[in-house]
Amino acid sequence: MPLFFAGAGTYKGFMRAIFGWGARLAASLNENKGGPWGSSGGDGGSGGDGPRNPWEQPPRRRRPLATGGNLGSIEDLLKKGRERFGGRFPHQEGRPYWLYGLGVFVLLWVLFTSFHLVDPQEKGVVTLFGRYSRTVGPGINFTLPMPIERLQKVDVSEIRTTDIGSPDRNNENLILSGDQNIIDLAYSVRWTIRDPQMYLFQIQDPDKTISEVAESAMRAIVATVSLDDAIGAGRSDIEQRVALLMQQMLDRYGAGVRIEGVAIKQSDPPDAVNNAFKEVTAAQQEAQSYINQARAYAQQVTARAQGEAAAFDKVYAQYKLAPEVTRRRMYYDTMERVLSKVDKTIVEAPGVTPYLALPELRDRPKAQAEGAAR
Repeated sequence: MPLFFAGAGTYKGFMRAIFGWGARLAASLNENKGGPWGSSGGDGGSGGDGPRNPWEQPPRRRRPLATGGNLGSIEDLLKKGRERFGGRFPHQEGRPYWLYGLGVFVLLWVLFTSFHLVDPQEKGVVTLFGRYSRTVGPGINFTLPMPIERLQKVDVSEIRTTDIGSPDRNNENLILSGDQNIIDLAYSVRWTIRDPQMYLFQIQDPDKTISEVAESAMRAIVATVSLDDAIGAGRSDIEQRVALLMQQMLDRYGAGVRIEGVAIKQSDPPDAVNNAFKEVTAAQQEAQSYINQARAYAQQVTARAQGEAAAFDKVYAQYKLAPEVTRRRMYYDTMERVLSKVDKTIVEAPGVTPYLALPELRDRPKAQAEGAAR
């Protein structure tokens, strides 16, 4: 029906032609040209002075046209139709295109706010007038149009990272250790969303809450360890303990997140005492190096002494079996070890002409003098 009135101008011309042709056809049929008295327009016709044709239809009284043709009756018909619809039917002269635009807008609004495509790594949280209704999975999901129902997509597979502290020392994060030392810690927390409903509605600001929980857990754990553990080999144990404590606290809050891990990026003394701390650390390492060297030397001396003692025990066992032979053997070994380090001259028994190394005896005082001069 609205399309009928949208083309009211064209329709008006079309109906004018139809009714004009019908009027001309009716006038031609009323002339009764085939009667015995001839045509009505002749000598015996109704329009002349002769007698009226008995078979001729009585003349019709035509209604005056308002704008030409029979358009007046059409306008009356349309007027009655508008009155029948309570006056809400659009007027044919107004061309109410805004109604069609409004209908298309409402249709598109319902279409685009009722059908939702949720990706495989996402979940959709549906709210009815702002109150939680349900959670939908991946795929195409249908909801009531906005603002009745709303669907919010949440990526549950993305690993989010919260950084605390600054490795470049622009923002110090000072923490007190268990042995009353101050440490500048920079670390990051990796977490994912486990329950979209709790993540969206349980806590007001999840990111800020996770950051504050991480700081609280880190301070609680570092307060139980020493400085050497915090900056040395104990860092991995601290990371595991902090992650476990954070998960317990967030579960009590109902945050709906899972802590994937904690990584310490920097663990140093404060910047004001960092140079002095490095010097102390270097001195400690040097002292430890000297201690290690002393321990190695002591182990060598101990091993050599133990070897000599073991050798003496073996000699003593042989001495008890043959004292004279063993004593002479020990004497020969000792003299051989002593005389091997000095110059010596061997003089044989009387009656034997000895061989004297005269050149060597002559050159020996000269060599001793040169050695003394040096």
